[in-house]
Amino acid sequence: MTAEQCEVCGNEYDKAFQVTISGQTHTFDSFECAIHRLAPLCEHCRCRIVGHGVEVQGKMYCCAHCAEHVGAHGVKDRA
Repeated sequence: MTAEQCEVCGNEYDKAFQVTISGQTHTFDSFECAIHRLAPLCEHCRCRIVGHGVEVQGKMYCCAHCAEHVGAHGVKDRA
């Protein structure tokens, strides 16, 4: 097997995988690196959104609490 290099950490790994999103292909050696590069940031607390999150007026939040903290009303977490 040929090792491929992770675009986040630079590790060369024979079990690297690729993710194609919006027409761009990315190579990673772990889900941790993929999350670091691809998961959106919460507009309020700046954590990586690994789950569904919530979207309000085109902005992403990790949870309803963070969305409400910046003024959104009636937002509910997806469960």
